[in-house]
Amino acid sequence: MSAAHDAQRIRELIEGGDFARALVEAQTQLENFPEERDLLYLAAVSQRRLQRFSEAFTTLDRLERLHPRFARLFQERGYCFIARRDVVRAIAAFEQAVNISAALPSSWKSLHMLYRMSGRDADAQTAAAHVEKLAILPKAIVAASAFFADGDLSEAERIVRRFLMEQGDHIEGMRLLAKIGMELDILDDAELLLAKVLALAPDYHVSRYEYAIVLLRRHKHAQAREEIGKLLEADPRNRQYRATDAAVSMGFGDFERALSAYQELALETPDDIGLHLSVAHTLKTLGRAPQAVEAYRSASIPEPLCGEACWGLANMKTYRFEDEEIGRMRRAEASPDVRPIDRYHLCFALGKALEDRCEYEESFAFYERGNALKKRECRYRPEIIETAARLQSSLCTREFFMERPGWGCDSGAPIFIVGLPRSGSTLLEQILASHSMVEGTAELADIPRMVQELHGPRPDAGNPPYPGILSTLGAADLKCLGRKYLADTSVYRRRGRPLFIDKNPNNFRSIGLIHLMLPNARIIDARRHAMACCFSNFKQLFAVGQQFTYSLEHIARYYRSYVELMSHWDSALPGKILRVQHEDLVADLEGTVRRILEFCGLAFEPACNRFHETKRSVNTASSEQVRRPINRDGIDQWRHFEPWLEPLLRALGPLAFTED
Repeated sequence: MSAAHDAQRIRELIEGGDFARALVEAQTQLENFPEERDLLYLAAVSQRRLQRFSEAFTTLDRLERLHPRFARLFQERGYCFIARRDVVRAIAAFEQAVNISAALPSSWKSLHMLYRMSGRDADAQTAAAHVEKLAILPKAIVAASAFFADGDLSEAERIVRRFLMEQGDHIEGMRLLAKIGMELDILDDAELLLAKVLALAPDYHVSRYEYAIVLLRRHKHAQAREEIGKLLEADPRNRQYRATDAAVSMGFGDFERALSAYQELALETPDDIGLHLSVAHTLKTLGRAPQAVEAYRSASIPEPLCGEACWGLANMKTYRFEDEEIGRMRRAEASPDVRPIDRYHLCFALGKALEDRCEYEESFAFYERGNALKKRECRYRPEIIETAARLQSSLCTREFFMERPGWGCDSGAPIFIVGLPRSGSTLLEQILASHSMVEGTAELADIPRMVQELHGPRPDAGNPPYPGILSTLGAADLKCLGRKYLADTSVYRRRGRPLFIDKNPNNFRSIGLIHLMLPNARIIDARRHAMACCFSNFKQLFAVGQQFTYSLEHIARYYRSYVELMSHWDSALPGKILRVQHEDLVADLEGTVRRILEFCGLAFEPACNRFHETKRSVNTASSEQVRRPINRDGIDQWRHFEPWLEPLLRALGPLAFTED
């Protein structure tokens, strides 16, 4: 029986006034689901109704450590303080509740009463205004907003969609649906909804800020900067706007500007751990390792321990933890009250720390635990990727391409580096970006976004429009797409070099589209030994995306699909793709570099062999590794963990024993 089903039964017991039985049920289920939010909340409600206030406070404290953004826990704490006649603390609790979710009429009503009792007339009027505002809003929007604030997205979406179908355009309804889309990573829907909101209410700054965030997350950095610029004109000292503007600068690759902004904000609010992390991430990207270490360490000092700061240190790959740091991480990870996000960051950090100490069995146990925890919050479905690959192989045949000779834009400027993450693609990028004719950019999102737009809104996963829609595009359509790609990516090219690199590894899934719209683009496949590549992904906690990496089975399936699809592209587009085996590059640097440059139509330059001397920003997990000379450090690391990798070996099959 699920925790959700049990919670519903406990709610019914509370509504019926049977608080003692509700508490027993909640406590029994918490033995099986000790971190379940709703069970902890209902246990606290039952304890309060039974006037067991000390127990209720203890339960709410634990709930806050696990789910600090759950508005109703603060509302419940406020009720407990009212029962204790502690007006000051009751006010503080209700204020926390409405700061998380303004859609809590009961909290606002309680605040109105408490403010009046305390002689805070101005605050009482503000609370009354919120009560009136919520009373004016449709009940469906208020209810959906409360569900959204507490993370119940499916119920919030169900309510607001029904409301909009019945009522038509409604600013707050569309805005809420956009926010739900942002949480579910359905960003194209969110962008359209917020654009519509702003067309109806152009002075609605809150929505404009949300619109800027959506554009940033969609990597539409030029548009995001335009929107955040409008907001900064109206409120130039707004910290939220300034931090977002710094994030936009990061997206553009303007890391010095971003660093300056983050450092200024961190000085203004030294207790904001998130800003210290942003400073550290930016310093790491700029190659200032000692300063980055100090920034990460500063962020990891407070209690409770910040898991992301610890992983930031581990993710530098060259940092080695001291005994005291490992002890702190162990204690924090073992605590029943650590937040889930901190726990899995700590697991990955401990995995790396213990691997560096050659304590491989315990290291693997932490990697395995971290992946299992992270996988719980992912929505990855391997069959979607596999279906898309099969459809591409079926449509994009050699005959299909031969029927479209010379279509698309004739520019030969782009060099696409594709493959899997952790395959050596950052090293290839660094080598090529060391050439005087080539500019390195980033893992650009333009091709995935173009594919998403060709899919259309909310495609049927079982029968997706893409890639089938490629057969309907004419020569003019494909030329237009190629030109659009070049125009959209031009903002990331600052040095004016003839060629540029797009190093988004996932573009291997879209080589058919790339060839159709940019037939003269170069494509390099970064390949690495299957076991080394797959296990390296399993050890990596990615900031965003790459959700296939949190399960050995999923990694193996993804790798198999990748190899099969690349084999198809080799057959359908002979000579189009250069495969570079990472192990070959390590064994023969100059020979492999010459082969890469010849493929790209470039003369050999010694600087490409001295890639580690090239000063440029690198914003991937390999940033520190590519700043060192070529080495064999990662070639056979996976073999230390071989006793625990039987599931991966079995899932990869023959691929586990080949390098190509």
